[in-house]
Amino acid sequence: MNNLRFSTAIHILVLLDKNQGELITSDFIAGSINVNPVVVRREIKLLREAGLIEAKKGKIGGCALAIDARKILLGDLYKIVNKENMLGRKNQPNPNCAVGRQMNGRLDELFDQTDTALIATLNKQTLKDFSNQFD
Repeated sequence: MNNLRFSTAIHILVLLDKNQGELITSDFIAGSINVNPVVVRREIKLLREAGLIEAKKGKIGGCALAIDARKILLGDLYKIVNKENMLGRKNQPNPNCAVGRQMNGRLDELFDQTDTALIATLNKQTLKDFSNQFD
C-alpha cells in the first residue's frame, strides 16, 4: 500500500469502538495517531459518507460508530479508503515495444489478482476482531 489512509481509518474506527457511548473528537483521534486533525477530519468525512460513523459538529461534537464493529469487514474498509490498487501506478510504456505494448494489460491482471487476494484475507477479520487485540 502506498499511503496511510487504511491505517488511519482503522485507527479511527478502533478508537471509536473502544470508546463506545462517547463522542470522540478529531483532536483526540489526531493525538492518538500523531497526525494533524485535518487528516483525521478528511478520513472521518469519508467514513461518515460510507455509513460507518456518525459525526456531530460543534463544541460538544465528535464521532461514534454508526454500526456494530462486528459488521465492519476490514476488506470492505480497505475498498472504501483505497481507490487505487495496492501495488501502485503503472508506467506509460512504449507502444512500439513488444513488451511495452502488453505490459499494462498484464499488470492490470496481476494488480487485480493481488487486490482480490488482499481483500479476501482482510475480510476474514472484522473491526471487532481487530479491536479486541487492544487492551
